[in-house]
Amino acid sequence: MPQPEVAVLVNAAAGRGRGARSAAAVAAALTAAGVRPRLLTATDRDDAERQCAAAVADGVAAVAALGGDGAAHAALQAVAGTGTPLGLLPAGSGNDLALALGVPREPAAAARALAEDLHAGLVRRVDAARTGDRWWATVLCCGFDSAVTDRADRLRWPRGPRRYDVAILAELARLRPREVALTVDGVGGQLDVTLVAVANTAWYGGGLGIAPGADPGDGLLEVVVVGPVSRRELVRTRPRLATGTHVDHPAVTVLRGREVALHGAGLTTWADGEPVCPLPAVSVCEPGALAVLGTGRA
Repeated sequence: MPQPEVAVLVNAAAGRGRGARSAAAVAAALTAAGVRPRLLTATDRDDAERQCAAAVADGVAAVAALGGDGAAHAALQAVAGTGTPLGLLPAGSGNDLALALGVPREPAAAARALAEDLHAGLVRRVDAARTGDRWWATVLCCGFDSAVTDRADRLRWPRGPRRYDVAILAELARLRPREVALTVDGVGGQLDVTLVAVANTAWYGGGLGIAPGADPGDGLLEVVVVGPVSRRELVRTRPRLATGTHVDHPAVTVLRGREVALHGAGLTTWADGEPVCPLPAVSVCEPGALAVLGTGRA
């Protein structure tokens, strides 16, 4: 019987080079487990998405993302809504989708789990969300957090996670409520918000539990709305994201629905840590749109 082939999208820069350093061990683990790895090395996001789409068209048994949520996001564009499953090989600074789905934390261990599920025919179906023509799997954010990510993406210094520290301080200095029209399944209205998080899974930003009740298997998106808060209150409340207790704050509202529409001036959205689109944006949960390997659950 021929060995199944798995395309492995390698984000060499992920985790300060951990993606590149893990590629050989991942390839060896897959080979030892009876899987032929096809390593894909891309120059940018568009190239990564093209290579993943080509691999799916070639009929690979799965597409695996070696890196963080950005690599998973690129692979997701090729496999969501198809029968080709996704494998997650966490090697990034943020591995929120892998965390949500219970994937082993070490890339080689995750590769062995992927191969085991592939040979056993264990494919787990989970929800994915779609905003326009972009698929995403974790959290779409708008407001303060998207502004921080926008600014951090533009910064060329400092490198690494400290860019986000600088961006947070800069955005805190100009913090103000933004007017957003929010509708969930057609119901809603105008709100003044600090941020809105539309969540398929609980975590974003490298393990911050913004939406503790989000379940990627319930066919719904959890919408966490943070209303107007002061700079001091935002800084004080942010550590509560680690425990999910921020949802008890009087400025926080939690909604659920399948379709979430956001309208507002001068605001952008990011999902899976990647840019999606400026507002207006309509996000729809697509139940069971994503097949996943390596979680040990069918």
